[in-house]
Parts: sequence; structure tokens; C-alpha cells
Amino acid sequence: MRHAAAGEWRGWREATEEALYGPSGFYRAPEGPAGHFRTSVHASPLFAGAVARLLCRVDAALGRPDALDFVDMAAGRGELVTGVLAALPADVASRTRGHAVERADRPAGLDHRIAWLGEPPEGITGLLFANEWLDNVPVDVAEVGPDGVPRLVLVRGDGTERLGEAVTGADAEWLRNWWWPPAGTRLSRTPAPGARPVRTPPLEAPPPRGARTSPEEPPAPAEGARAEIGLPRDLAWASAVSALDRGLAVAVDYAHFAGGRPPFGTLTGFREGRETVPVPDGSCDITAHVALDACALPGGRVVTQRAALRALGVSGARPPLALASTDPAAYVRALAGAGAAAELTAPGGLGDFGWLLQPVGLPEPLRDTPAAKDALLRGALLVDVADHEEQ
Repeated sequence: MRHAAAGEWRGWREATEEALYGPSGFYRAPEGPAGHFRTSVHASPLFAGAVARLLCRVDAALGRPDALDFVDMAAGRGELVTGVLAALPADVASRTRGHAVERADRPAGLDHRIAWLGEPPEGITGLLFANEWLDNVPVDVAEVGPDGVPRLVLVRGDGTERLGEAVTGADAEWLRNWWWPPAGTRLSRTPAPGARPVRTPPLEAPPPRGARTSPEEPPAPAEGARAEIGLPRDLAWASAVSALDRGLAVAVDYAHFAGGRPPFGTLTGFREGRETVPVPDGSCDITAHVALDACALPGGRVVTQRAALRALGVSGARPPLALASTDPAAYVRALAGAGAAAELTAPGGLGDFGWLLQPVGLPEPLRDTPAAKDALLRGALLVDVADHEEQ
């Protein structure tokens, strides 16, 4: 008998794990994620093309190795890895090994060259790309009770909630560090158990001692304030990055950052293209925004999707009107491409997603491009984690 049928009270992390990935879980359904919501991968092939160009930049930074890895985390039905392999130049494609990491079964008809795995392979040389993976790594939810103490939110299979025991240990420390930090708290990072050190190139010098680097700390949370405890995501990301020998890891997700956390959390559900109340019974997706600044390891930074895609040649600019008279068919194609690019980079939509860029053993391929520098001048840099410790 399923826990949900028994009406058992559980934390959201345990309930979500079964609802999404259990034998009858949401992600086991034949239609896959694309049957319920639209990601950048499904919005336009321009996205896979941009990721393919990023892989080519990683390839060049690596010195064009004999074997180049592309790892698609939370691969769904393999749409992104398939699109990336198809968009690569022939000389790069011939050296590229495609890996799809997904907990659902391998879909019928997937290119036999793509390895289907339950977790990322060890010893990656290349690009690990996680599009909307971390938001589906299950987390517990905390709510401040009448006594001012953050407590676990417990849930039954029908979505009914109540407060449980006080949050303690590593979860409480994460909340203090990353969601409700006391004034003056220095944010810390917890490595994944057994994760290998991340090798990064030197970055800019740290700010002078005492310089302000973040907004004022928020006041103590009031009764009813809620938070998603993101520690499992931090650990999942660190573990994925540790699989790289050399290359770049990228996590793309809708995110929030210290100083601007939503006061009542972001836990929600999606079913058949519509947002819905999250109910952990396997009938809907259960997701929450990601604290990407907490996930970032030393040497990483977070930029907007808009800035990242523009640095990779995706622009929503309309084609010149003169093209309509000289080559109408080309104008129509260019106009359609501009519309798709506009959706991928739109403010208030996909363009506001965060890209966590985590280089391992090489300079970050997007850092010094002219488009990236221009984007940073316009405020598209969200987080930059210097690889240093305060002395």
C-alpha cells in the first residue's frame, strides 16, 4: 500500500520523492515532462543549438580532446541531448559521447549512441548540463510556528498539511545561513559527502575587508513564514560537479537569492500545462524555485538565461525590413527565429532563469565574451563566487 493511501503524515521531501519518482510517480508516466509543462528545450530548437555552441567552446578550452562528453541531467525523454548532438559540427560530433541521466526508463527509439544512465558517469571531460533538474530535487518545507520556531511542514497524500517537529541540525543551519540569516552571518557552503575538490582558475581579487557585498539582512521571520530547505539540492549539485575531471557544469532553473527570498516559499504543482496546488499523489509535478546562490561552489557564478543565450548568439532582434522585399522567405524564417529567441530571453519569463556556471579545471568559456561583458554591464550577473577564504 502506498503511504499516500494510508494517510501517513510525512515531510514534503519524502512525500515528493515518492510522488515524482516512485513506481507510480509523475515522472514515470509515458508522456514525460513535456506532456505537462514547457521548458526552454521544448520551446525552440534554438536552445539546443546554443548549448551545442557552448559545448564547442568547452571543447576548444579543453584542447579538443579525443573523447568529449555531453551529459544531459534530468533528460526527460532525451530531447536536449538529441538536439545538441544533431546541432554539432561534424568534427565535434564524431568525438562526442552523449549521456542522458534520468530516473525514468529509456524511451523507445532513442539514438543508440546515447547512453541512458541513472546517475552521471565518473570522469567527465566536457559539459554537464542540468536544465530544470534542481527544482525537482525534493526538499522539505519549514514554517515558523506560533512560538517563533521553524518547524517541518508535514503533508498527507491529499495535500493536507500540519506543523511537525522543530527543524534541527544541518537543515536548521542551512536555514540560518541561506534563508533567514542573522545579521552578520557569513554564508557557508557544505560539500557533498565524498565529493572531490573542484579545481578552478584564479578569479578576481576579493572585495576589501568590511566592504558591503549584499543587501541588509532580513528581519527575523514572523509566524507563518515558509521556506524550502535547499540543502539536498546543494549536495546533489556538488555531487554532480564532482563527476567532472575537466569541463563545465551548468544548472539552469528559476531561482531566488539571499536578500530576496519569497516570504512564503515557492512550492507549487503543474498538471497539463497549468499551475495547480501541489498534491503528493503522483498526479502532478511538484516543484520549487532554487536557491542557486547556495548551490554555487567556489569559482561559480550565476547569470540570467537572457545574458547566457545572447553570449551564445541567440537574440530576439527582428530581422531588417529590407529583407522582406529582397528575400521574403528568408525574412519569414528570420522572423520566426526572432520570435522563438524572444521567448527564450523574455524578461519575466524564461529569460529571467538563472544559469549557474561552474568551471572545473579550465576558464569559464562565457566569462570573457563581448556579449557576456555587455550583459554584465546591464546587471545580468546575479552571483559571482570568488575562490578564496577570508583570512
